[in-house]
Amino acid sequence: MRALRYYEEQRLLSPERTASGQRRYTEDSVELVRLFQRFYAAGLSSRVIATLLPCMNTGRTTMEQRRMLRTERDRLAGRVDEMAKALHELDRLITAADQRGD
Repeated sequence: MRALRYYEEQRLLSPERTASGQRRYTEDSVELVRLFQRFYAAGLSSRVIATLLPCMNTGRTTMEQRRMLRTERDRLAGRVDEMAKALHELDRLITAADQRGD
């Protein structure tokens, strides 16, 4: 899978290797990849994810990481608000169309 190689190139993922050099992913790696995919889908860059990765592993954060977490959270909250407004408008249009019988 290309995404796994990309995560490895970005130093986000370090799979175990068999004696013959094949990659082996643990169950923890699978969960980490799912988290990366959610973060990418939310618009976080690999640089941001790489900066936050140590706190995901240890549960500890630096002041810079906390600032970055808050910045990303605020950005996402703004996107969620905008999506909620768009959803409301779509619902309004659907209701109006249903009432007209279109």
